[in-house]
Amino acid sequence: MTPTDSMPTTDQVTPTGRERVETDALARALEIEIVERPQADSLEAAAALLGLEPSDVIKSLVVKRHDGDYLFALVPGDRQISWSKLRALLGVNKLSLPSADLALGATGYERGTITPFGSLTPLPVFADERMLGKRVALGAGSHGLSLLTDANPLLAAFDATVADITDPLKPRA
Repeated sequence: MTPTDSMPTTDQVTPTGRERVETDALARALEIEIVERPQADSLEAAAALLGLEPSDVIKSLVVKRHDGDYLFALVPGDRQISWSKLRALLGVNKLSLPSADLALGATGYERGTITPFGSLTPLPVFADERMLGKRVALGAGSHGLSLLTDANPLLAAFDATVADITDPLKPRA
């Protein structure tokens, strides 16, 4: 593919994040619901607006490996990545969160909208085991939207590696 092949022409329309998400979910035969996400001032408030527990609001984080490759880490809202657990699972010594620009370049999504659905680059998915058996909310590719789905089919659709990759959130000072 040449650089001009990926550039939109007057005949091509670049799909929105939501459209990419819906197209990917359909291709994976995964039932999803996209809902408007009202502004909230906390995780607890956001979860309540969606009728969920804070642990059911899943953060889709882009993680950079030391070799420059990326992966998705799906983390319950009331938890944080355990870098030591994720490094051990991957068998690597160094992982980091890339800059917002690098995450956008890898996925096509801005922070706050990131989801594995419709990512510009298919990335491996690693999910915390606490998601299993739950109805969860993730980013839906566009600001102000959330994607609701059942975790088990979601994780199967992405052939996710499911493991204990998180720790409880540290209390804020």
